[in-house]
Amino acid sequence: VELVESGGGLVQAGGSLRLSCAASGRPYAMGWFRQAPGKEREFVAAVHLSDTTIRYADSVKGRFTISKDNTKNTVSLQMNNLTPDDTAAYYCAAGSYASTLIYNYDYWGQGTQVTVSS
Repeated sequence: VELVESGGGLVQAGGSLRLSCAASGRPYAMGWFRQAPGKEREFVAAVHLSDTTIRYADSVKGRFTISKDNTKNTVSLQMNNLTPDDTAAYYCAAGSYASTLIYNYDYWGQGTQVTVSS
């Protein structure tokens, strides 16, 4: 499975961005993680492609929405009300479970940068 992310960029605090991830194959689940400079990679959101399972990190609940398009094997992350704390490289991942844990994902995208200015 190959994953290609798109949609990162620079936005002011309070603004919105939409990330997309296209998978070459048909994984069971896809997720988003992020990594800020000097910090560990952390879970953001995940969705199972064959059922209604969706998970969010507490830090993004109510602001971020993950969605899927099974016809295109694509997952998107709509990010609203962004803050400087959301600044990070965002990575798409694919695996067997809509998990919050990094080690449950077998495939990773190259990452896309999101920068939120204050």
